[in-house]
Amino acid sequence: MSQSSDLMSRIQDRAVDLTQSEERLVAELIKAPRDVALLSAAAFADRAGLHEATCSRLARKLGYDSYAAFRRALQHTYLGGEPAARMASTLKEAGADPLHHLIGLEIASLSGLTDHISAAQIADAADLLTGRRVFLFAHGNACVLAEQAERRLRRMSLDARRLQGSARDLAEGALALRGSDAVILFAFRRQPPGYAALMGRAAEVGARTLVLADEIGPVLRPAADQILAAPRTGVPEGFQTLTVPMLILNALILALGRRSEALSSLSDLSRLIAAFEQDGEK
Repeated sequence: MSQSSDLMSRIQDRAVDLTQSEERLVAELIKAPRDVALLSAAAFADRAGLHEATCSRLARKLGYDSYAAFRRALQHTYLGGEPAARMASTLKEAGADPLHHLIGLEIASLSGLTDHISAAQIADAADLLTGRRVFLFAHGNACVLAEQAERRLRRMSLDARRLQGSARDLAEGALALRGSDAVILFAFRRQPPGYAALMGRAAEVGARTLVLADEIGPVLRPAADQILAAPRTGVPEGFQTLTVPMLILNALILALGRRSEALSSLSDLSRLIAAFEQDGEK
């Protein structure tokens, strides 16, 4: 397990014990771990609008003797021999041009993605989707990602099903869950309605769960079997894009595509598309 994964596991394991203030610190940490690694407890607290003592309490809850030990672990994990502000120059050059500014932000977010998610985590997530059925759950803007995932998984002969609609619709869809199934849940900004109920149903039948999320990921309750979480481009309290989670999703799809059965399915799909197109020309 990578050191960044170890930190994520610590947060997940103790999520149920975190206060709202500590959750704010966690969100700030996940959003900019390299920056936080350089901050004193006072500066970290000020960044989140909290009291310095909250940082010390969080460090102890995560298993560190002190905030100093926590910060040393962050520095070892995220800084190493690399510059702390890897893309600072790009952001400074963005200026007032919205397009230029957004491009700079996207580059920074994508360049820092491996600080949060490793190739091994992507491979492990792909292994989780070994069953024939995959249920997809999303709310709001994340539905775009669920729709894309549904189409691409079906191309690999996986029975992909979206869980959507009213509470009754979600309940009827979740009723079909079985222990051999997997559930992919998308969560951004806040825990979506229906998340806890669906996680409860998955646990009840033994279905595996995978979460794709932003800063909210480590504090989602109940925690999923696996989580792929990284900050999205933009400001947490304002406009944010789906570029980062879409890249994570595409990496997951590519990992699945390496399997021989997936390649065989895609080959069959190409043959069927040609057959249907030819039939339509008659």
